[in-house]
Amino acid sequence: MFYFVPMQAMTPSRHEPSQSTPWDRIQETLHAYPGCVLVAVSKTRSVQDIRQLYDRGQRDFGENHALELQSKARELPADIRWHFIGHLQTNKVKTILPHVHLIHSVDSPRLVDEIQKRANAMGREVGILWQVRIAKEETKHGFEPEALLHFLEERTPSTYPNLRPRGLMGMATLSDRNEDTRPEFSFLKSFADRVKQRFYSTDTGFGVLSMGMSGDYQVALQEGSTMLRIGSLLFES
Repeated sequence: MFYFVPMQAMTPSRHEPSQSTPWDRIQETLHAYPGCVLVAVSKTRSVQDIRQLYDRGQRDFGENHALELQSKARELPADIRWHFIGHLQTNKVKTILPHVHLIHSVDSPRLVDEIQKRANAMGREVGILWQVRIAKEETKHGFEPEALLHFLEERTPSTYPNLRPRGLMGMATLSDRNEDTRPEFSFLKSFADRVKQRFYSTDTGFGVLSMGMSGDYQVALQEGSTMLRIGSLLFES
């Protein structure tokens, strides 16, 4: 169970959506992939933009700046599930922990230690994803695959009892051709299966595969994604 801090309730909108939007079209696509979660990447978007999707039924939103997540969480309804999807600095962990539902970007032992320390002090459990570096770009973060395996061999869950690993996250190489991302997504799926079998075979809560964004989400779905992070496409007018 994840912990949420009480936030300011907002008056439900009286506006009834009357026409198809990008959100509606993505929901139609997801009918063929039951269980896949859509995270609306709301970074830089206004509270009103978020509220419009909330009124349509969207509850999972993703932010990549700690202070922005904190600010929006305080203004928006308490039943929103906030996902932190950006590179997380250790000094920002305490900012997001009162609000975050799932941290996608756990990419180093140092960050694991900081989240554990802060979560323990708060007396709460924190859902996390292990971020794996699958892209060719040097700017992308994440554990190298073998480094994650080594870490999980060396550090048993008892060393981070307040963390609840839920799966893996990866960001593909930026490309104009969607098919260029397929090998990276395929690798991450097979690697996730390997991690599950080796370390989490009895953990029914481990199985999230967060991959796929606005430009490549259809390929990601075909390759086994269970969680999409979509921003620009979703917020098109």
